[in-house]
Amino acid sequence: MNFLPIREIRYSSDRERVLRGIQTCAFDSRSAVQLELHLPRMYGATSVRILISDEKGRLCLEKSLQFHAVENGCDIYCTSVDAQLELPLHKAGGLFYYVYAVSGAESFYLSASRDRTELQRMQTPDTKTQLLFYREEERPEPAIVGGTMYHVFVDRFFRSGKSEPRKGSILNEDWENGVPQYAERPGGFVANNMFFGGDLWGVIEKLDYIASLNVNCLYLSPVFEAASNHKYDTADYLRVDSAFGGDEALAVLVEEAKKRGIHVILDGVFNHTGADSRYFNKFGNYEDLGAYQSKESPYYKWYAFKNYPNSYESWWGIDILPHIRSDEPEYRHFIYDEVVEKWMKFGIAGFRLDVADELSDDFLSGFTRKVKDIRPDAVVYGEVWEDASNKIAYGMRKRYFQGAELDSVMNYPLRTGLIAYLTEGNDYAMREALIMLYSHYPEKSRNLLMNLLGTHDTERILTRLVGDDFGNPSNEYLSQKRLTPEARRKGIRMLKQAYAVASTVPGVPCIYYGDEAGMEGYRDPFNRMPFPWGREETDLTDWYRSLGKLRKEHPMLAHGGIDLHICTPQILAYSRFSGEDNVLVVVNRSIDPCYIACDCALETLLATEACGPRCVPALGAAVFAYRGETQFFFSDRP
Repeated sequence: MNFLPIREIRYSSDRERVLRGIQTCAFDSRSAVQLELHLPRMYGATSVRILISDEKGRLCLEKSLQFHAVENGCDIYCTSVDAQLELPLHKAGGLFYYVYAVSGAESFYLSASRDRTELQRMQTPDTKTQLLFYREEERPEPAIVGGTMYHVFVDRFFRSGKSEPRKGSILNEDWENGVPQYAERPGGFVANNMFFGGDLWGVIEKLDYIASLNVNCLYLSPVFEAASNHKYDTADYLRVDSAFGGDEALAVLVEEAKKRGIHVILDGVFNHTGADSRYFNKFGNYEDLGAYQSKESPYYKWYAFKNYPNSYESWWGIDILPHIRSDEPEYRHFIYDEVVEKWMKFGIAGFRLDVADELSDDFLSGFTRKVKDIRPDAVVYGEVWEDASNKIAYGMRKRYFQGAELDSVMNYPLRTGLIAYLTEGNDYAMREALIMLYSHYPEKSRNLLMNLLGTHDTERILTRLVGDDFGNPSNEYLSQKRLTPEARRKGIRMLKQAYAVASTVPGVPCIYYGDEAGMEGYRDPFNRMPFPWGREETDLTDWYRSLGKLRKEHPMLAHGGIDLHICTPQILAYSRFSGEDNVLVVVNRSIDPCYIACDCALETLLATEACGPRCVPALGAAVFAYRGETQFFFSDRP
């Protein structure tokens, strides 16, 4: 969604922090929003109006802006919008606006140029700006704000030897060199019944390592009973899989993690179950009467059958994953009052919800309400790959941030922008990602964004940064494909730059297990290899540790604003600020060092390599501390 350039329109309110450089357009509906438009004098405008419409283009409010002053060759026009009084029917919804101006006998609309550096005059309002009003919930801040998250794919993290493999499963004992099962052709069937033996007891044994990364949140891939190694085909929501150590292992993990200041969140898969589950029971492996077996089953209403029993709705047409009707009252009662109740009382700190866009708004709000009733400082994340503030799924615009549905989402747009920037020098993509995310999202959601570089659904970030771009090769080829030593060295430099950004922009950085150790791998399942214990890239791991420590020592990284100074194909620089204390982050894609000129003292906090004062190494990144406000200038010469 395009919006007016940050240098030309400014917003403020009495309840919402204003971001320098990147202006927010998301406001608590109880606040009055002040709008200030800086319009070049050469336009000769005699009147300016703002028109606010809903997503269907229906006009909700039209207001005139009042001339206020002249500054730096611009006419300044101002107005305010009180959502409660002027937008009572839309105060909890996503809106859009455009600016309409009159100059003598001529009238025109205003919108942003592609690079957002100037206003453009247009004859039709084909570009509108997003304006989000939301209702801030009066709840404690989630406990994980300001920390660092570690995402564990349980079967591939560490094998304790204390858990028994599932009946009918295959144990791959070659932890160091074993290759996961893969389909003959990309997208083909794979049983996913090969395990490497990682379990929750193994995670417990490695908690000190996780804590050494300065992590305060452990995000586990699904742990509930299921036939597959990934466990996104839930068989029993009320039992931790015995191959992972059962309920006892999770209870001990939560307790041991707590001793180290680490919160545990679970992966909740509530949009579908496994066909091989006590609820569907297609193969008769459970004593319960499943929905597939009889219409008299207590679970029959949970599923949507087309032609009973063999034709039913399933996730993306995969018949081993029958779709759940999440609005079915009995299913909701079960999830809220049994599943959430049990695991929250185990001491977990919240959930990440798989395929959140396929769960209804009502289900999400009820789920989050239940979680927060039990633990007010818990967190609920949604798996959303796009801009979650205006996401449309199945023809409906989602309301994730307009009420009480999600605390925040997975930050895939940041990953996309960083990859485009680091691999191609695409500064537009990087700027677009930063401006979109941190202007569209409510402040609390910004501060909780899951800033990921990789997940179980993506290529390993190291591979994505420097791996071959060769179309769609066979899985057999990818199972053996590895980066060259030269490519690894280049990729590690780029990964340090990427993680410096993920750790210092608003949000909570999320480390996908092994990324910090230099793991590589192409698409699923090669991005899910066993952790390379004893073969880590220690220099890379130390960089991750240092950034985790930095986050602990500088609270403005949790709540501060962001000021984007420069974003070119060679240099990305921004500040995080809170009062007088500020942090400057610089990524240098050039083969030459980057030198910084400013009128204040700079203290180097971190750098990918030693480079001298006020200097960022070639193909590197650095973080500096400074006080007060200043202007920065960047050059390839001292």
